[in-house]
Amino acid sequence: MSLENNTIQELVPLLFVEDIDVSVAFYTDKLGFEISMKWEPEGKIMWCRLERGAAALMLQSACPDEDGVRAERIKGVGFFFLCPDAQLMFEEFSAKGLNLEPPQVAFYGMNQLFLKDPDGYELCFQNQV
Repeated sequence: MSLENNTIQELVPLLFVEDIDVSVAFYTDKLGFEISMKWEPEGKIMWCRLERGAAALMLQSACPDEDGVRAERIKGVGFFFLCPDAQLMFEEFSAKGLNLEPPQVAFYGMNQLFLKDPDGYELCFQNQV
């Protein structure tokens, strides 16, 4: 097999969450993601894949015995979404009820809107200035 054909096509992070229903509602209702796949044993979502544009992530109900406590899971983890205009994302999310600080331009030239999801994972929606 040629290494030229052995390309990575996608990276999709998996976030272990305390209350998957709350997290799904946050990502779909507030951030505009859509569920593209889900696993529902006994009629309750335990895992799902969410997508918005070219961005995707997966949510899974956390099991503290296996996945650790929330503070350990989120420590040092941040997600940076490249978008056309962080200001427009700020306006969209604010209109959906999120109380956010406006985006700021970092010294390295990225206009960045930071927020946290219900579990405390840091999310940044950014565009190059």
